[in-house]
Amino acid sequence: MSLTVTVRDQTGARRTSELTLPDVPDHVTLRELIRTRVREEVAKANASSGEFRTLVRPTDAEETLNGYRLGRPRPISWERQAAVAEDAFGANGFFVLVDGRQVEDLEEELHLTADSDIRFVKLVPLVGG
Repeated sequence: MSLTVTVRDQTGARRTSELTLPDVPDHVTLRELIRTRVREEVAKANASSGEFRTLVRPTDAEETLNGYRLGRPRPISWERQAAVAEDAFGANGFFVLVDGRQVEDLEEELHLTADSDIRFVKLVPLVGG
């Protein structure tokens, strides 16, 4: 069965955005969920001519207040972005909470409902001195 879920982004304790994903299987691996999310974000970014928000920063994109902007408009490859996102997950660039539990393995099967609380939490580097 497929359903519509909402994923929420956080940076530290602050919620920064959310994205609705249609047609997500109720049993899906974390890898498949990340790839579905990235594919949806990139489709929206490619349809936009301005600022966009994605899980990972595309090559040659400049950071803006609310996301990214490409210096020279070009299509973004969702497959490349998904690979970068998977690598970022493996390098602790972000972690994923599903219904309050941290998912630690890309191959872990998730059992989702339309009410599942899915959070992608980006880590904030600490600055000392």
